[in-house]
Amino acid sequence: MEWEFNEICIVGLGLIGGSFALNLKLKGFPGKITAVDINPEAVEKGIELKIIDKGSLKYSIVSSADLVVIATPVGVYKNVIENLKPYIKEGTVVTDLGSVKGKLVYTCEELLKGVAPFVGGHPIAGTEKSGVENAVENLFVNAKFVVTPTENTDRDALEKVKNLWRNLGSEVIEMEPFYHDKVFAAVSHLPHVVAYSIVSAIDELSEDLKTNLFDYTGGGFRDFTRIAMSDPVMWRDICIENSENILRSIESFKRAIEEVERLIRAKDKEKLKEFFEKAREKRSLVK
Repeated sequence: MEWEFNEICIVGLGLIGGSFALNLKLKGFPGKITAVDINPEAVEKGIELKIIDKGSLKYSIVSSADLVVIATPVGVYKNVIENLKPYIKEGTVVTDLGSVKGKLVYTCEELLKGVAPFVGGHPIAGTEKSGVENAVENLFVNAKFVVTPTENTDRDALEKVKNLWRNLGSEVIEMEPFYHDKVFAAVSHLPHVVAYSIVSAIDELSEDLKTNLFDYTGGGFRDFTRIAMSDPVMWRDICIENSENILRSIESFKRAIEEVERLIRAKDKEKLKEFFEKAREKRSLVK
């Protein structure tokens, strides 16, 4: 296994950043792993768990890294990069782990122009938990990792990032940045919005019935709404940054809900069964 970086600095030591660091260790990365975070407790916990070798609240810690990995909420990327720029050494590669790409990739490229090559990346893995203390072993094994190169992307930097993720056990695929945002608005961002909305609806119905309906939920509700336990700040930023695509996906979802509503009102047993059967069949194809 070949590692092409000697020191990796993670910016934002939460669940994903922490899991990335942990799995570098587990896969035998021989170099140094550092992190910077605005939360001193995250840095302390990362060191205590031996997930990172060194941590700091100051961006200057990136000065010796040859790979910088941004793992913060996407809404603060611009501010993060502006703070990183003075300390990035020549030859360093910058990548990220964010769920939104599109114009954000081009913004990062522009901000880092003449400083370092940027390679957009998105691991298709995670949990509803947050914090470095919830870092997950083997989280990225057999998971997809999407790189989103542009016409400006440095090919050597791209290959280095792809190779690193293959070393972590991921299936690496390339996707155009704007296409990426359309795809994941549908299969990731919409489900999170729906999960949060269902919990909100049950809360409203609880008030109407003057009954805490959450006391009566079963496994189905818990399974379906698990992702509503995800970090609200992260998902707020995703919704804002990818708003156009998410709104388009919401419109599609509304049409589906309205069709179910119409069939229920009409008491159309056959069509309702067909609707559920078709959805069940599509769901069975998910690997």
